[in-house]
Amino acid sequence: MRLTEFWANMNKQFGAAYADSLARDHVISGLGGATVERALGRGDDLKQVWRAVCDEFNVPARDR
Repeated sequence: MRLTEFWANMNKQFGAAYADSLARDHVISGLGGATVERALGRGDDLKQVWRAVCDEFNVPARDR
């Protein structure tokens, strides 16, 4: 997954404004207690970050 695809998925699922806020502020247990921004900054795999977001927010399988 490319970074542009990751953000396109985030924006599609949550809307641009909320996706940005979620990435900055929401701590996700599946990311070891990190935010999306922190996980991306430390170089976590984009697919793993997206899966953690999907799990945290119960994103339907068809949208994952």
